[in-house]
Amino acid sequence: MGISASDVKQLRGQTGAGILDCRKALVETDGDFDKAVDWLRAKGIAKAAKKASRAATEGAVYSYIHAGGKIGVLLEVNCETDFVARGDEFKAFVHDVALHIAAAAPLWVNEADADQDTLDREKAVAKQQAIESGKPENIAEKMVVGKVKKFMKENTLMLQPFVKDDDKTIAQLQTDFIAKSGEKVDIRRFVRWTLGEGLAKKVDNFAEEVASMAQA
Repeated sequence: MGISASDVKQLRGQTGAGILDCRKALVETDGDFDKAVDWLRAKGIAKAAKKASRAATEGAVYSYIHAGGKIGVLLEVNCETDFVARGDEFKAFVHDVALHIAAAAPLWVNEADADQDTLDREKAVAKQQAIESGKPENIAEKMVVGKVKKFMKENTLMLQPFVKDDDKTIAQLQTDFIAKSGEKVDIRRFVRWTLGEGLAKKVDNFAEEVASMAQA
């Protein structure tokens, strides 16, 4: 079967493995993404996988203001040791992620964080568009799946192309830093708000997030 460049890129972003290894993994598993990840892990090629179970209890809460004070981001990134957290490379990584959030406006960190009500609305809109297009039901269902998948990719932080280098996703950026630092690194949570856009609600959400960060 044909293996697309986007599939290879996505697998590389999640595992940190090389392009050729990712392509081989997908070929060996007939394009099954989850099996390809397991194939790379079994071969010891997925760089970050063995660090996934380690505790990341250090790190930083970082604030970033963009566009002359029009956009603000509050971001928490965890790592394993204070030594790494205090390093310039970690600070640069966190800054880049915050800058990306300000520019790309993701809605959540990982796919598992997606708000179900938001997804249900997107599915409903996609289904209505498919119905109005006059496509057969089986084609319409595929259209809905495709549109929701695209929506997830566009709005999930870890799946978004990095604004400073769109050849890698934020997941790949994180994986690269994990490989460099030798520690587990976890982009945990963020708040992003724009001046004047639902300001009262954003302030309430911001206060709640600050409180939860203080308690965590």
